[in-house]
Amino acid sequence: MTAYIIRRLLATIPVMAVVAIFVFLLLRLAPGDPAALIAGDNATSAQIEEIRQKLGLNLPIWEQFFLWAGDILRGDLGKSIFSNMPVTTLIAQRLEPTLMLTLATLIVAISLAIPLGVIAAWKARTAIDRVVMLFSVLGFAVPVFLAGYVLMYVFSIQLRWLPVQGYRPLSQGLWPSIQSLILPAIALGMTYVALIARITRASMLEVLAQDYIRTANAKGLATGRVLLLHALKSASVPIVTVIGIGIALLISGVVITETVFNIPGLGRLTVDAVLKRDYPIVQGLILVFAATKVIINLLIDLSYAFLDPRIRH
Repeated sequence: MTAYIIRRLLATIPVMAVVAIFVFLLLRLAPGDPAALIAGDNATSAQIEEIRQKLGLNLPIWEQFFLWAGDILRGDLGKSIFSNMPVTTLIAQRLEPTLMLTLATLIVAISLAIPLGVIAAWKARTAIDRVVMLFSVLGFAVPVFLAGYVLMYVFSIQLRWLPVQGYRPLSQGLWPSIQSLILPAIALGMTYVALIARITRASMLEVLAQDYIRTANAKGLATGRVLLLHALKSASVPIVTVIGIGIALLISGVVITETVFNIPGLGRLTVDAVLKRDYPIVQGLILVFAATKVIINLLIDLSYAFLDPRIRH
């Protein structure tokens, strides 16, 4: 098991190296002068040259890369061009809302999707199964921003049960923070409920057709025991996989959701940085998002070894 974990850890190193090279070249090899793009149309030659020197764009590209990579290895993602604040500080300031939104979305998605998928497989080809599959199709079809606006109109404007927009930090209390996350978590989680439910149903159908499940039913074991302890456990590998993929896909959904609900997280920071052409922030966020995806994939791989010991070998 230790050897398996070490192999998977070592496999992440070249992946992150490729990501770092891509992020570095994204700015340097883009069409046009990066300094002029950052400075804007009305900038003077002196201002453009100042930005070029600030970013080290006047150095040979190989020297730029090694200086930049050295800073990254020391945990220095550079400074914002406009605020002159360290990128790591800006990311740390916006991290809590994004983490809380992601956690709330996962709780909503997993707690709804897995029971729906199990019930749909148990009642396959019945009205219940068709309703669950219809909900899955709708979950994929409805965009996050549309779901968000509908939820705000119904529960915030008409019923006035929940706040319309914004985020209340944990320092202001757990319940106010949860209240501010309920609608965005539901809007963002609809797609992932649909995705996880469909995969859970498909995996469960395959397992429920196995001989040992029919034997367990023939012995008179309780339906819940058969479904949860026998079938769901055996179907867990593809379900864990799609949950992990869903976490990685949440990154793109977070950008839209935080914009719709005016949540000051990493998604909003990304949009603001792109609009301002604040490339150090954009580069730092891409690295953080990429590292998050790599870590999630690593955790998924490691979970396989616990769920199915055959994968270790």
